[in-house]
Amino acid sequence: MPTPDGSSPLSAPAPAAAPGPSRTAGPKAVDKETTAGILFGIGAYGLWGLLPLYFFVLMPAGAVEIVANRVVWSLLFCALLITVTRAWSALAQALRNRAVFGSLALAAALIAVNWLTYTYGVTTGQAVEASLGYFINPLVSVLLGVFVLKEKLRPLQWAAVGIGFVAVGVLTYSYGKLPWIALTLAFSFGFYGFVKKRVGPRVDAVTSLSVETMVLAPLAAATMIFLAVTGTATLTTQGPGHFWLLLASGVITAVPLLFFGASARRLPMTTIGLLQYFAPLLQFILALVVFKEAMTLDRWIGFGVVWLALAVLTVDMLAAARRNSVARRGKRGR
Repeated sequence: MPTPDGSSPLSAPAPAAAPGPSRTAGPKAVDKETTAGILFGIGAYGLWGLLPLYFFVLMPAGAVEIVANRVVWSLLFCALLITVTRAWSALAQALRNRAVFGSLALAAALIAVNWLTYTYGVTTGQAVEASLGYFINPLVSVLLGVFVLKEKLRPLQWAAVGIGFVAVGVLTYSYGKLPWIALTLAFSFGFYGFVKKRVGPRVDAVTSLSVETMVLAPLAAATMIFLAVTGTATLTTQGPGHFWLLLASGVITAVPLLFFGASARRLPMTTIGLLQYFAPLLQFILALVVFKEAMTLDRWIGFGVVWLALAVLTVDMLAAARRNSVARRGKRGR
């Protein structure tokens, strides 16, 4: 699955143990790093999974106002982070590099579509379908590998994609229309991850997020002004609690990304791939238990087919990881 911040989970392996007489130092260090990586990963995907609760308490703010505030306050929070970490030179380099800036501008457009669609889905009582989008996303990533990167799929990957198409058909029948919220979320985030993956080695997560929010900030600020002028903004009309909750969107946007970056540096891609299901599962549970959204029998069948596709994809991923591990051990043994 393309990672949200574009970083490769294998790009920064755990540091080797310092030389010394003890033979247990290496494994202990690795175990500590792995544990930290899993905790950071659960933190990231857990926060993303609980995001619908945040949108729920922000009502009556609509999707457009929430996303506009999210962009503007994220930019301010990123500016604070860059100042604290003294990373202004890295930001300047990213802005000067046309290839990097162009890629991040495209990523900004894609994530804006994703955020708007997701927020709209949650705030209009369609959180179940929104969670479906992130369940489908790994299948979209596989399709991107075929059509964009010209990769050859393994048999189980083809099976998962085929089952995924059956699931979309079943859900289309259930909803009486294409599940456009789910498909928009899956494809926008799939392409976003693909773009970020390509530019990832040249820019860190905080710089990347900063450039993206800089691209979106003028339009977001104009939107906030328009809503205020037309009397439809809720930022200053729903009390101080609502005001500070909207301002907190910058922190709520950036913190999971930072957690994810810390996790990705410590864990192999297969582990990250398994953790990714944590977020849509939480979203799905919230939609049923907290928001009391209805699930008809045919929708349960459609989701069941999606989960079957993900199970097939996961089996293939774990088998491929095992084969690669055996191959690497074989090379080291020569």
